[in-house]
Amino acid sequence: MTTTVAFKSIRKLLGWCLLALLASTAQFSLAGEVTSRSFNSKALNAEYRYTIYLPDGYESGRLRYPVLFLLHGNGGDHNEWLVKGRVQATMDKLVKEGRVQPAIIVMPGGGTTWWVDGNKDKAETALIKELIPHIDAGFRTITAREGRMIAGLSAGGFGTVNAVFKYPELFISAAALSPAIYAPTPPAHSSAMRVPPFQKDGKFDQASWERLNYPASWEAYKSRKLVVPMYINSGDHDTFSIAYHSAGLFQKLFEYQPKLVEFRVIDGDHEWPVWRDTVGDAITYMSGFASQPQVVKP
Repeated sequence: MTTTVAFKSIRKLLGWCLLALLASTAQFSLAGEVTSRSFNSKALNAEYRYTIYLPDGYESGRLRYPVLFLLHGNGGDHNEWLVKGRVQATMDKLVKEGRVQPAIIVMPGGGTTWWVDGNKDKAETALIKELIPHIDAGFRTITAREGRMIAGLSAGGFGTVNAVFKYPELFISAAALSPAIYAPTPPAHSSAMRVPPFQKDGKFDQASWERLNYPASWEAYKSRKLVVPMYINSGDHDTFSIAYHSAGLFQKLFEYQPKLVEFRVIDGDHEWPVWRDTVGDAITYMSGFASQPQVVKP
């Protein structure tokens, strides 16, 4: 009798171990794959590096996926969102919980370009005219507007807002996290005062800033009559007063597209914990407007 009970206990324990192993395997199988790629950019006259997140089952499947272009801040690179932003773990969790559809995430490296066509680097051209077509040609993306999102933090938020206002036909939704969209002038300690795109004769040039900042494209965006839903946020203690500047952008959008803009102010400074902790909310918001994965037509 004792031997029988012991055998049953061992068998039960082995059963639980098997279930735990299967659960672990299932969880692992939901993990997306991340790789680094590059191509030769004519706009930059250099190698354009990017990191790409491919959803679980991409290699063996036949689906086309929506794609998110995720931009870093000033001085960052193609690995920042992956390493400091932990976006792979966030996306895996969102998909596993059924909160978002599987998607491709492209994280390009833009350095100190602020994603604009400045005096030297043509970063906007590289992003819009080269990277997007490159991704659509090389991966199973949904190439229509309904399958493309864009987001970024700080200088990447600056680039995001500009891209949306200039090219609303390309993006179905967007998110600007702590966007460095200072109007009319950046604060003295902002990197915008020192990077090449906004300089002339080695000094900050107000005219260049105004030409490249989002207010210059605002009226053109409205004239297109093509609305892009946008999620905006900022830390309440942001050292660059971005909560204030973000509120200005929100108000413009709220007056124009009141049901298709969201604004969040959370506890924090201009720092990775703010962006890392809110990128999931941003992706969830954007994904609500994007297409579901589609079967590739024969």
